[in-house]
Amino acid sequence: MRVLLVEDDPTTAKSIELMLTHANLNVYTTDLGEEGIDLAKLYDYDLILLDLNLPDMNGHEVLRQLRLARIETPILILSGASDTDNKIKGFGFGADDYMTKPFHREELVARIHAIIRRSKGHSQSIIRTGEIEVNLDAKTVEVDGKPVHLTGKEYQMLELLSLRKGTTLTKEMFLNHLYGGMDEPELKIIDVFICKLRKKLAQATGGETYIETVWGRGYVLRDPEPQQELPGSMALGA
Repeated sequence: MRVLLVEDDPTTAKSIELMLTHANLNVYTTDLGEEGIDLAKLYDYDLILLDLNLPDMNGHEVLRQLRLARIETPILILSGASDTDNKIKGFGFGADDYMTKPFHREELVARIHAIIRRSKGHSQSIIRTGEIEVNLDAKTVEVDGKPVHLTGKEYQMLELLSLRKGTTLTKEMFLNHLYGGMDEPELKIIDVFICKLRKKLAQATGGETYIETVWGRGYVLRDPEPQQELPGSMALGA
């Protein structure tokens, strides 16, 4: 999952980066509100962490401009201000949650996961597609209780497909999710990852097809179609 952190204090920013990286979250940081707005418009993030006291503009104004620009990415405000007025103003401008500094790493990570799950329409941490279970908190994949061993990139792709199940995702979206604009390889690497992921899922599920190719557009994760019985099969052995 990709998180944009808008925080001007370098010590706090570094601390949060370490917290989230330890929780296997990809973190991208800026110390300016204006740059945060530009990044949120340009790239696809799962969540934005927003400080209110920024050097170039107030965090509430950043939030207001993002919502006016129809950026629907969930936003969690991180602030040293615990007064009710700041919280009400933040929620009024479209914030999804508000945490007061200092906070515990476990609570921050738990809130991030919960907000992202709700934003994708999932109330639980486990997303089920057919026989496949993706645990967003543990970063694991199981089929009928047995672990499916994926590489980091393969898991990230399956996680994105699961969170947006039924939605066609372009190769550019995968590339952005995996690399975030940093040292991105060519688009064809996505085909390679998808091929390997398909093989592992097919092996674990007895040959079921979960990832479909949408020609000219990208890939989509769907529940496998139930196999229809052959005509007359019920009469065999009668």
